[in-house]
Amino acid sequence: MPPVRCAICEDERQYVPGTGQRWTTLDSLRATHRSAVKRLEPDLYGLGVEPRFAIGQRALLVRTPTGNVLWDCVALLDDALVDIVRSLGGLIAIAISHPHYYTTMVEWAHAFDVPVLLHAADREWVMRPDSAIEFWEGETRALADGLTLIRCGGHFEGGTVLHWAAGAEGRGAMLTGDIIQLLPDVRWVSFMRSYPNLIPLDARRVEGIVRAAEPFAYDRLYGAWWDLVVERGARDVVARSAERYVKAIRR
Repeated sequence: MPPVRCAICEDERQYVPGTGQRWTTLDSLRATHRSAVKRLEPDLYGLGVEPRFAIGQRALLVRTPTGNVLWDCVALLDDALVDIVRSLGGLIAIAISHPHYYTTMVEWAHAFDVPVLLHAADREWVMRPDSAIEFWEGETRALADGLTLIRCGGHFEGGTVLHWAAGAEGRGAMLTGDIIQLLPDVRWVSFMRSYPNLIPLDARRVEGIVRAAEPFAYDRLYGAWWDLVVERGARDVVARSAERYVKAIRR
């Protein structure tokens, strides 16, 4: 039986369309959709779903000398994708930025026998408890070689980004989900409590996001969708975007 309600969808950061909630299963999704894998740069692969499903995000697989990490999650997991991920070296962990991307994280964890790392501040949003889920606390957590989880808050209290020191040809890359939201105009980013419902963050939380990321060197920014990448100068883009945002909401 499908659940009565989806608390994450009914939260003010998301929405339920006028037609109501609709439920599906992983087997049904496998019958109508397929996995999409793209190499984005050396040791970074995007994993998506075609045709577009739900909000259309894609996950990222980061390869390091000490093991691979899946950043964020997509709903579809099929045999082909399992084979591809294993051919790339498998996984040592899954880390997810915030509850909107929890999706089939338990199936992913079981398929690769790895933990799912979620910030403890978002514990209440886990709709399917499982022994594979590991809650971490504090402001940062080191993962594989050169990978660091950073709690930024903002969109969710436990909102997390992933710093990849070796990314962008060694200049550093930040993988942000939509904790830092990339925009069609890649000269800017934004920060919101709710994107579909246009609820802004307050100045303190925006400044907290920038402050959390500031100690880390990064030149490239990857958002949650295929075409949202700030190729160069990302650290400056985040800083001046936050300044513009804060000025606008304080007027």
